[in-house]
Amino acid sequence: MPAPLYQQIYEEIQSAIQNGEYVEDQMLPTEKELIEKYGVSRITVRRAIEDLCADGYLIKRQGKGTFVAPPHMNRAFLQSNMVQSFTDLCISAGVRPGAHVISREIVPAREQEREFLDLPEGSLLLYIKRLRLADDMPIFEENLFLPYQGSEELFSANLEDVSIFATMKDLIGRYPNSTYRRTVEAINANVRQASNLSIQPRSALLYLHVLFLDQDKKPLCIGKQYYVGSRYQFDL
Repeated sequence: MPAPLYQQIYEEIQSAIQNGEYVEDQMLPTEKELIEKYGVSRITVRRAIEDLCADGYLIKRQGKGTFVAPPHMNRAFLQSNMVQSFTDLCISAGVRPGAHVISREIVPAREQEREFLDLPEGSLLLYIKRLRLADDMPIFEENLFLPYQGSEELFSANLEDVSIFATMKDLIGRYPNSTYRRTVEAINANVRQASNLSIQPRSALLYLHVLFLDQDKKPLCIGKQYYVGSRYQFDL
């Protein structure tokens, strides 16, 4: 039984990317051109393109078109407990880092958060949610929790397209330097995450939970990051 038409188109474009017929940052033919090339409906072409975007082979740029995505971002993991910021990782990989603030809130600290951060009951946390991008492609949703007392300046600081670690160092004199514990879990994207990351609901995500220590090995903040599985990989 032959594969569905959208799957055949997916595989042909995927093969063209892997074989170098389409190269990184090259614009794909328009939807109309693909419909004419394959002799299929608009729905079929859109399904193939959406799946290729969800799997990290293509990226849509609003008002410009669909382009071949850069290779998966790659980070060495568990080789040490030292911290490398995403901004530095992008620069070392030759791609442009980006960050967009989704929300900032002051929230009550939960028991496990208080235990790690050594906070009394009733303490408040600053909760920052950002979208991290590489060459305009969403890579992961960043959720950072740190004690509100002592980090008030971060609530109103400019956090667009900057390293939050570097900003923390400049504003509060502390920054993530190592980790106390890191765990990785495979999950599926919910509707909100899928919308933020420009993927399909239930697409594969890598959930990274990190307890950060500062330059003096003192508890600093908690990270809960959701990486697009098809766009990012960890070297173990």
